[in-house]
Amino acid sequence: MTTLPSAPVEKVIVTYKARTAEAGSNAAAKSDAAAKGAETGEALSFERRLSGGQALVDLGDSATKQDVAEVMDAFRADPQVASVEPDIRAYAMAVTPNDTDYAKQWDLFEATGGMNVPSAWDKTTGSGVTVAVIDTGYAAHSDLAANVVSGYDFISSSTDARDGNGRDADAKDEGDWNATDGECGTGSRASNSSWHGTHVAGTIGAVTGNTKGMAGIAYNAKIQPIRVLGKCGGSSSDIADAITWASGGNVAGVAANPTPAKVINLSLGGASSTCPSVYQNAINGAVSRGTTVVVAAGNSNANASGFTPANCSGVINVASTSREGNRSYYSNYGTIIDVSAPGGETRRATDTPGTVTTPENGIYSTLNSGTTTQSLENYKPYQGTSMAAPHIAGLAALLKSAKSSLTPADIESAIKANARPLPGTCTGGCGTGIADAAKTVNAVTGTTTPPAGATYTNATNVTISDNTTVSSSIAVTGRTGNAPATLKVDVDIKHTWRGDLVIDLIAPDGTVRNLKASSSSDSADNVLTSYTVDASSEVANGTWKLQVRDVASGDTGYIDSWSLTF
Repeated sequence: MTTLPSAPVEKVIVTYKARTAEAGSNAAAKSDAAAKGAETGEALSFERRLSGGQALVDLGDSATKQDVAEVMDAFRADPQVASVEPDIRAYAMAVTPNDTDYAKQWDLFEATGGMNVPSAWDKTTGSGVTVAVIDTGYAAHSDLAANVVSGYDFISSSTDARDGNGRDADAKDEGDWNATDGECGTGSRASNSSWHGTHVAGTIGAVTGNTKGMAGIAYNAKIQPIRVLGKCGGSSSDIADAITWASGGNVAGVAANPTPAKVINLSLGGASSTCPSVYQNAINGAVSRGTTVVVAAGNSNANASGFTPANCSGVINVASTSREGNRSYYSNYGTIIDVSAPGGETRRATDTPGTVTTPENGIYSTLNSGTTTQSLENYKPYQGTSMAAPHIAGLAALLKSAKSSLTPADIESAIKANARPLPGTCTGGCGTGIADAAKTVNAVTGTTTPPAGATYTNATNVTISDNTTVSSSIAVTGRTGNAPATLKVDVDIKHTWRGDLVIDLIAPDGTVRNLKASSSSDSADNVLTSYTVDASSEVANGTWKLQVRDVASGDTGYIDSWSLTF
């Protein structure tokens, strides 16, 4: 966040001087809060004793700035009080990027098909980790430039490289267009340049918080573009050398990599019933040097075992899921899939191939507008397991940054163990589910998340007077993602003629859900019941409130207790 919300102060923290009655007795502190309330005309109540011995005093949720000032002045004037301060709010500073198109990145934050990335940013943003994108190279983009380090062009054929000299230290994407059908083999079609590597790179490491474009998953990691795909694709010999060099290994005739990558993304592949030894040897070497290798499963709606390097050992093999949480119609599948991640669907399976009918359901990332050679930078949604793999590469960078001792095997195990089941369908096998970034980061850093079914309770009594509105708060912390569609709200309110009461649940973002309406004919006493609320659109963490409004005269009561069960 670049600006913080202006939250009202509802409580103050009072430190009493040593050896005063209020410093050691909750009853004395409660009595003093009541006295200060009478003095200032505010409904003050002692809430609890803090771990440091201070008294937390509640002013209620309707206190104005002037009310707070008057209350604090009253405590300061008391010779028994050492200090008083407002109970201010703090915010996770990385949770809501200000990038202008962030709202289009459903793949990061939506509860159904997203990967729960923002909740991981409190703990890690990828600092200190380099991710190699072995792909088509780099098309200059201002939303990436600050995170890009020097790479290499490993295309050995000058014709395929289109730069006139084959291998060199310039990873610039020269375009992978094909001018005519059949140019790249039987069945190949003419096509424009894809700028594929730049799109992949944006998902992993686009600059974030710069008030433009998009957010990268590991936005403080470095991206190392390595060019292996040019005209008509790329060769396994070049790709294998790129894997070796990216991970810090030696390649004849090429200077050592000054910034070896701890994560490699391979959003590429071809048909092969086995993993070629040239790939396997390079991958083995990379893993032995501590580099995690992430590979796209392929886009043929077939068993991934027939495609390489997806069928090599030692890699994290990634299938693609849609915004609805289904296996994407094109994604490869099978028992060799390790995990799934958002790859999107820019069209439905039944739509005309090559069309874009649902761009909002694709993966939005950095690109270039040139049809052949580079032109102006832009952004565009793509679909593919090529888009799913960098989600996992970005997560691997977050994990390595959070705990540098993690091995590639540790990272793979953590990602797989903390994935969530697909909310939709998957025929054929989608690994352990959709990766959950926050849950995985919490697991490797030792941060525990309360289990499903955890209950949060506030048992502090709140008086309900005639024709007033009061509230009781519960602070929910330590959870990831959104609240459930079956959030349970247990309410215990002591009040004669309960028909006088309107009861609402207020979510952390201020959304109000009515639990109970008033009724002039309901003369029974007390509200002791459970409500089930669909709160799946709300972030779980934050301050939830039970708001109770008395709409008639003659009967009063109090909130005895209430709780939320997730």
